[in-house]
Amino acid sequence: MLLPVVDLVVFLCLAVQFVIAGYFLYLVYWAYELPPAEAAASVLPDELPKVLVQIPVFNEPLVVDRVLAAAAALDWPRDRLAIQLLDDSTDITTDIAVHAVARLRRDGLDVAHVRRADRSGFKAGALAAGLELSDAPYVAVFDADFVPPPGWLRGAMAALLAAPRAAFVQTRIEWGNGDRNWLTRAQRLMQDAHFAVEQDVRARRGVPFQFNGTGGIWRRAAVEEAGGWSHDTLSEDLDLVLRTSLRGWHGVFLMEPHVVGELPARIDDFGAQQSRWSKGFVQVARKLIAPIWASDWSGEAKFTTTVALGQQLIFPMLALGIVALIVSIVGHGHLLGFFRFLLWLWLLGMLAVLIGMTWGAYRRLRRGSLGRYLATAASVPALIVYLAVANAGAIVGAGFGRKTEFRRTPKTGSQG
Repeated sequence: MLLPVVDLVVFLCLAVQFVIAGYFLYLVYWAYELPPAEAAASVLPDELPKVLVQIPVFNEPLVVDRVLAAAAALDWPRDRLAIQLLDDSTDITTDIAVHAVARLRRDGLDVAHVRRADRSGFKAGALAAGLELSDAPYVAVFDADFVPPPGWLRGAMAALLAAPRAAFVQTRIEWGNGDRNWLTRAQRLMQDAHFAVEQDVRARRGVPFQFNGTGGIWRRAAVEEAGGWSHDTLSEDLDLVLRTSLRGWHGVFLMEPHVVGELPARIDDFGAQQSRWSKGFVQVARKLIAPIWASDWSGEAKFTTTVALGQQLIFPMLALGIVALIVSIVGHGHLLGFFRFLLWLWLLGMLAVLIGMTWGAYRRLRRGSLGRYLATAASVPALIVYLAVANAGAIVGAGFGRKTEFRRTPKTGSQG
């Protein structure tokens, strides 16, 4: 009686993974099928609008001075630029920030050092609190480890102003320490696929895509129409994207200009970051999947958004499927022929996804030789298995509504 149930579990786990693989193959298809993207608009009006730059920080002493300096160096009229350091820190970050802010104020910049009595709402709460102190119609957001080049704001704002119904513009993220070790190289390869394939394709197909929480600009009118920042999930950025999309707004994605950030260089920090992201996706799915399917979005938009939100299920499905398959083999005394066929199909599908998603991005961004690509790509499956083991329980818990605290990834300020 038990073996048929185990076999059904194996089949369902594989079926979920095939659906998720189908989503990525959809991205690969359109990455090669779509014509080259047109150059982003670069013309700005004579009268530039006021822009607020928000920088949420929490106990990040090694990077706070640098990010403030980068924000202050943005090429924008000084009377049209305001900077908020949203500082929830409980360590020496605040002392460093006090001196950095004072120095910039002496140089004539509009810089506010915003301190809250508590961390309620974490990053989303800090962003919402900062908005209450400003009337700027456009709001750029940078995490503490991100460094925009001086011309970034002009390029991103030109694209946003050229699209009146664009709620936000998201720019590609480059990684300053992407070549530091095998782990950062593997992460950079996956992140390159995310930006150069997933973000680019979804934006050009006109379906909702992710705001990455940093390196982008929000149109305040869209944020307010959607109800503002919400802290009931760990992915407040994705939550806001979907709520604005449900009200008829869309996003703009730019490969250039880009910003430079930092990848976790240690496996435990990487695991903690991925756990937070995975739980956040599942929480957003619980919150918004019903409104999405009740909306007037196209079938393509509904399907791709649903699978994108549910792609984190691949980790618990992979872990559960492996255990169930082992039980099935032991119980039957052999691997069932149907499962052998499905496993070969699974292997071919996952190879197609891995190579299709990463090779085009690797070439597009000119990361190096074929041999270097193969060595890096070979380490990605090991990371997926690690995440399946490390994060399966947390993802399932989030699916059942378990709340957890927002944990920031440690920043070192490394650029190499």
